[in-house]
Amino acid sequence: MKHSHYTDIPLEEVNMEGAKKTKIRWLVAEKDGAPNFAMRLFEVEPGGFTPYHAHEWEHENFIVEGEGHLTTEKGEIPFKKGDVLYVEPHLKHNYVNSGDKVLKFLCMVPLDKPDKQKKTVNPFAGGVANNC
Repeated sequence: MKHSHYTDIPLEEVNMEGAKKTKIRWLVAEKDGAPNFAMRLFEVEPGGFTPYHAHEWEHENFIVEGEGHLTTEKGEIPFKKGDVLYVEPHLKHNYVNSGDKVLKFLCMVPLDKPDKQKKTVNPFAGGVANNC
């Protein structure tokens, strides 16, 4: 069991190449005893963005504050507060803050691979490194 206010969880810089003005809070992660998913809160300053990348796991997002667009190989998809996004595995993507306020979005990712023989699909979901 974990219960805390999100502002009590450290806000860390996303230090991946290709990220700009982006920070992350590990709200729930493997370090908290979560066996299946990690929940992260990203905070992206105006003009900021996450790296443009792809991976084998999905993202499930909820836009808490702000606006922006998801850049994908299929084009740009605008989003705003209250929107829900699903980014399927292997789709190149990044999140861009195109507004004038901080963009905050929840991002849930799995801890285990679809192929259960391999332990971790996302080595960053445990909260020990940064990823988006």
